[in-house]
Amino acid sequence: MAFVIAGSVPWHSGELHMHKLMRVPPDENPSAPYLSPGAAFLLRKSPLVALGTLDAQGRPWTSLWGGEVGFAGALASQTDIVLRSMVDTRYDPVVKALFREKTNGEIVKEERGEGRLMAGLPIDLESRRRVKLMGRMMAGSIGASPSSSSGGAGGGGGGKTSPDVGMAELVIRIESSLGNCPKYINRKHIVPALPEPRLVSDSPQLPQGAVELLNKADSLFLSTVHENSSMDTNIRGGSAGFVRLVSNEPNGAVIAYPEYSGNRLYQTLGNMQTTPLAGYVFPDFDTGNVLYLTGQTEVLVGDDAAALLPRSNLVIRVRVSAARYVEQGLSFRGISKEASPYNPPVRYLGTERNIPTAQGPVRTSSTTATLIKKDVITPYINRFRFKISDPAIFGRSTPGQYAILSFKDELDMGYSHMRDDDPLSINDDYIRTFTISSHPSGPLPNNEFEITVRKVGTATSHLFWSSERSWLELSLLGFGGEFNIKPDDDDDDDDDGGQHGITPFIAGGIGITPLLAQLPDIDIPRLRLFWSIRVQDIGFVHDVFQKFPKLPKSTTLFLTGSEDSRLFSPEEQNTMDAIISSGSSVHRRRMQAGDLDVDAAEVWYLCASRALKAMVLNWLVGKKVIYEDFSY
Repeated sequence: MAFVIAGSVPWHSGELHMHKLMRVPPDENPSAPYLSPGAAFLLRKSPLVALGTLDAQGRPWTSLWGGEVGFAGALASQTDIVLRSMVDTRYDPVVKALFREKTNGEIVKEERGEGRLMAGLPIDLESRRRVKLMGRMMAGSIGASPSSSSGGAGGGGGGKTSPDVGMAELVIRIESSLGNCPKYINRKHIVPALPEPRLVSDSPQLPQGAVELLNKADSLFLSTVHENSSMDTNIRGGSAGFVRLVSNEPNGAVIAYPEYSGNRLYQTLGNMQTTPLAGYVFPDFDTGNVLYLTGQTEVLVGDDAAALLPRSNLVIRVRVSAARYVEQGLSFRGISKEASPYNPPVRYLGTERNIPTAQGPVRTSSTTATLIKKDVITPYINRFRFKISDPAIFGRSTPGQYAILSFKDELDMGYSHMRDDDPLSINDDYIRTFTISSHPSGPLPNNEFEITVRKVGTATSHLFWSSERSWLELSLLGFGGEFNIKPDDDDDDDDDGGQHGITPFIAGGIGITPLLAQLPDIDIPRLRLFWSIRVQDIGFVHDVFQKFPKLPKSTTLFLTGSEDSRLFSPEEQNTMDAIISSGSSVHRRRMQAGDLDVDAAEVWYLCASRALKAMVLNWLVGKKVIYEDFSY
């Protein structure tokens, strides 16, 4: 955390429920029951403040104000703060709730006893610092914005402003504050801009522009409420697209996102337990477009979470009840810098990606896979054979499937709030999927399978360090995937030079593994393999060609690597000579569009890295490409 000041703010029932649900050890609420000095300092240094409040129907909404440092600060009382920001006066839901159409400079004073409930999050995305504030609105006003501006938050230089833009001033009395950690904040440099709001949609069914914003969003801000007595506004960040669109029907969209490992206070989720509502704002830092939405929330834990977002233990599902998508509604833009090193890969819905096992979502299993043989092929590529403890549980895999293995018992070190030496381990479920490279029907016994693996991370490094003598035992969670190669059976080659009946397969490095498991079922002379691989891994090529001696004549090989790698050791040169003499076509360069010369083939198969996949899909526009990549 940036700073923690323990105070006398008690946990409420929803927070205590979350602590029990997530097995959090008892501890004090670190929130300070006042505006702490650290919070006041960060407020003055933050170019943005996310604000949350309730509308007349009791629904929470969130907005994002500011644009440059200095638009917010603490008053002399050290209990009140003031914000002065250019705002969208027509479509911003927080502005509408606070000022109730009074945008002529009239001072609005809250008449509800102690003031309107509010929460805020001053945040400096560039330094990744933030602080949560909760309090009540004392007074505010919105005046017409000047026709030109050379300063002030959200000014953005000269120019005539929209009639739907005004200068908001807001005074809030702070009742609690709490500094939060920088873990999932993606760095951005904030600059002011003039809002020019245009409402695109106010339907709970999201328009295409809003869907595209969700798909690229790496940050959201949300506000929750506890029984109309306290509020919380905070940020959630991740890799672009970490929020998934579950459905988008006329009665309201449904979105979902994972809750990553945090400080285990569960203040936001505790509010959702007692009052299952939340208001969100999704800013487009590039264009100034903004999506506001509010809806009913569900906190999904364990198997319920994994059923929706595989490999997640904690998920929030939101059923949208109201939304507004506004173009250029923000008073700032953000220049993207470094993403958080703690961001895990995007977790896709079970309906989006073929991640579940045949038994349902990935979950714990009593079935084990024990390492019984290891073949060192190159320093970076090894083959591992496993024996299944109870093959009847999952049955045999089918060609083109992958095995889902859990390294949790081997590698999980337990809860840690921060781990700068290995940030990705914080949210690592230690579940890995490996394409099975052995054919299910033999020659291995029906309780054994092989995987061919490149060393790329913690789990694969653990495999490489192990040997059959170590009796490495992993949980087998099942088999998944349906990457089936179906050769074209059309033998009519009279008019196209023999191109009909050819099955083209493009592989990038280890991407050849799904083909290896299916080669016994394929007529290899009718296969055209285009294989790009690093020159350092020619030993893997030689190993594959030895196992399948008919394959070289169907293979065009592209060896890539640095200039230094063009000098072979005597052993490597012998391997290269053997590959060339086997009948394959070898090129010492990257694959190019013109190399894919099977013009008549309408169906292509591809397994490669994202970069190579993107290029190939561009080269084969108009063709049917069935592909797998390395991102599951």
